[in-house]
Amino acid sequence: MSENIDRRDFLKRAGAGALAIGTASLTGCSSHPSGSAEGPAEMETREAPKNGGKVSLLGYGCMRWPMKKGDDGKDYIDQEAVNEMVDYAYRNGINYYDTSPAYLQGQSEAAAGLALSRYPRDTYYVATKLSNFNNSSREAGLKMYYDSMEALRTDYFDYYLLHAIGGSYEVFEERYIDNGLLDFLLAEREAGRIRNLGFSFHGRKEVFDKFMELHEKYHWDFVQIEMNYVDWKHAKVPRNVNADYLYEELVKRNIPATIMEPLLGGRLAKLPEAVAARLKEREPEKSVASWAFRFCGSYPGVLTVLSGMSSMDPLIENVETFSHFKPLTEEEISFLQEMADLMEDYPTVPCTGCTYCMPCPYGIDIPTIFRHYNDAVNSGDIAQSCEQEHFQRLKRRYLVSYDRAVETVRQADHCVGCGQCKPHCPQSIDIPHELRRIDRYIENLKRETL
Repeated sequence: MSENIDRRDFLKRAGAGALAIGTASLTGCSSHPSGSAEGPAEMETREAPKNGGKVSLLGYGCMRWPMKKGDDGKDYIDQEAVNEMVDYAYRNGINYYDTSPAYLQGQSEAAAGLALSRYPRDTYYVATKLSNFNNSSREAGLKMYYDSMEALRTDYFDYYLLHAIGGSYEVFEERYIDNGLLDFLLAEREAGRIRNLGFSFHGRKEVFDKFMELHEKYHWDFVQIEMNYVDWKHAKVPRNVNADYLYEELVKRNIPATIMEPLLGGRLAKLPEAVAARLKEREPEKSVASWAFRFCGSYPGVLTVLSGMSSMDPLIENVETFSHFKPLTEEEISFLQEMADLMEDYPTVPCTGCTYCMPCPYGIDIPTIFRHYNDAVNSGDIAQSCEQEHFQRLKRRYLVSYDRAVETVRQADHCVGCGQCKPHCPQSIDIPHELRRIDRYIENLKRETL
């Protein structure tokens, strides 16, 4: 394919994974020589269409800040660790930071605000959200808006989102239209206190299509979508839509996309062994996660790719990926789609670790239970039958690691099926059902009745 692909041809062929090969051919990409012998690599950037600034292609998702126990036994953000990671990110060119009043039980914005306030305000971009899930009154919405400003230590938002749109249009009207909150946000954009107004999407195709129609009225400046090489063609229905469709609809309207869940909640960093081996065979020196990030960054309509880096190791690794950014070729895109097809055969729980289901009123550690189970499936350490070879070893490994990962009183067998968690899950997981399924598996392991 020609590197000088025009926009019309790209739109025609995007669904088949047609991508420009060279960085310079991607609309809005920086033209610096990444990883060249002429000097140190620089963070890949994209030009913000509306404001003209350079946005780092790697964005910092602030939903997974490191936590520590306080003197009262409760979990609090480790501000010292956050400061250290933000310092590294900032020095290495990451200038987009995405948070929400809902993240980490309300602690994320203040932690991000404190860390970023040590730098000139015009050198980074802050994105946050109107996360009015529990109270859609105008008063509560306005309070959340101004509280976010205070927590983030700013008098304007670079990027502001209507949070988690998509369940139904009626819910959207209740949250933002009937109470006048969207009119307020539009006025704030006009006044310059919101530089870019958009929404994050988890939901049904018909709702997304309605929001595309509303673009003529509201002029969305950007949209945040879930995009990765699995969800490109294999998004879980009914509440998610294939990313290829979402992306192409945005490109048609010149709406930049910001990307959430490029690693599908970490699952694309901990792949089934058979899949990971295929990736490592092709790129032995690169992490399996780098493939997922390169997939998202290879599409020219993408403004930034968010990663919730909770420690220094993934931060350093991801900075390296985006500082020596190498777009995927058409052949590599096709290869990843083969891997996505293969992964559909593995019975993992589609949990992204967002923690929206928490806290559980009965103390169940839902994300950790799912993560432990998925890790066992992906590593091949899951017993399928009592008759299989090494059953006793697999049984002991799972049970011992389960007890180490999840406190006994917070394990799946304590779920009473109240269902309070279900409406909050962006992936529409039947959480009580999955907890029961895992608990049955554990009981069958113990009784050796698989």
